[in-house]
Amino acid sequence: MFLVVTVLEVIQRSSEYLARKGVESPRLQIELLLAHVLQIPRLKLYLDFNRVLTESELETARDLIRRRAAREPLQYILGTTSFCGLDLLVSREVLIPRPETELLAEHAWEFLQQRALSGANAPRVLDFGCGSGCLAITLAVKVPAAQVAAIDVSEAALNVARQNVLRHNVAERIQFYCGNGFAALPQALLFDLLVSNPPYIPTPDIEKLEPEVREHEPRQALDGGIDGLDFFRRIAAEAPAFLAPQGHIMLEFGDGQEQAIRELFHRQQWRVGAVHEDYSKAPRILIAGRHDARAASGA
Repeated sequence: MFLVVTVLEVIQRSSEYLARKGVESPRLQIELLLAHVLQIPRLKLYLDFNRVLTESELETARDLIRRRAAREPLQYILGTTSFCGLDLLVSREVLIPRPETELLAEHAWEFLQQRALSGANAPRVLDFGCGSGCLAITLAVKVPAAQVAAIDVSEAALNVARQNVLRHNVAERIQFYCGNGFAALPQALLFDLLVSNPPYIPTPDIEKLEPEVREHEPRQALDGGIDGLDFFRRIAAEAPAFLAPQGHIMLEFGDGQEQAIRELFHRQQWRVGAVHEDYSKAPRILIAGRHDARAASGA
């Protein structure tokens, strides 16, 4: 016999269930899942609380709610996320883009827009460790004059990024390279800007992360080595060969890493122009150039 269950009943019962499982913002999570199942905007749920779910809708909703209760990230369940206003596909092959990385994107597109307005050649940017392609695609969308290259060691991640490129009609301006860092690039390429949200979680700290991250997101996109700084050392040492005159790097880094990263880049003859805070006022984004480079505007 089919059980009659309304939208409001699903929201109320399932919110309590997710709360018991330790899921943050359980009601919002349920509303997003249910809106996905019913293929309606979330706010429309409030206009249709008495709607009775069909047997198929109810079974689908139950399946998705069980997955979220098991601490699978909402974004992987839905298959999409929003980044800088763009709808992007995500899967377990890629890191879920964070709001902090949106700040990195904003600083990067402002820099590239200034380069484009200066009358120079089309600005070239490298997304080092592109994952879903969120940075590369956002910069291509925001700066139509820019030419973008993107590297990732994971072919599976690049397949997700390629799908996102097609979704946003920027395929002609983004070139993907699969390989282990700078070795994947042709030697002749020079960039005005390198952006990266590299792995920066210290290896011992990964087991302390929330289950959504620890058990579901790709470890190679998280693990920055014993102190979390492996990729910063690599960028500091190898990036200069790929930077155009007056080129800059913009990097996201982890909690408590600012001083160590500053010292690391100073030792490699970089000039740190600025360190910007994230939404919680924690240092999060480093902007640097070589000592013979001019400071980026606002750096």
